[in-house]
Amino acid sequence: MKSVFSVKTNKNWEKLEWGSRAWLTRNDATRGESLVVVEVDLASGFGHDFHVHSEQDELIYVLEGKIEQWIETEMRILTVGDSAFIERSTVHASFNASDGPARVLAILAPAIGDNGYEVVEVAHDPPWCNLRQQGIDEDQH
Repeated sequence: MKSVFSVKTNKNWEKLEWGSRAWLTRNDATRGESLVVVEVDLASGFGHDFHVHSEQDELIYVLEGKIEQWIETEMRILTVGDSAFIERSTVHASFNASDGPARVLAILAPAIGDNGYEVVEVAHDPPWCNLRQQGIDEDQH
């Protein structure tokens, strides 16, 4: 493993449809094999829809805002200082539940593959494609 410092002015932010992310550690940058750390900004009204890491555990720690955090079919609103541990092979999703910015730190282990991160998007598959809408419909009745 290569030991390195990471300063905030050198973060390389990657733009996504639902926000942006900056990798703090991953295989192709630090050669670390034990964990992957990524800072994620979720745009207001958006989030990382339902997905799974089949070989990685994940800890999501809220740095700013409110997060609508799903673990399988259970949802909780997390605020600054709250976290969620997601065991490997568990479907989950994170959405910005704030009117403004929301930011989380995601820590995944072990590092997998060339860049350390593996993900399978399942948001278009049942039951995940309808889960959030069902929760909204139930709240309105």
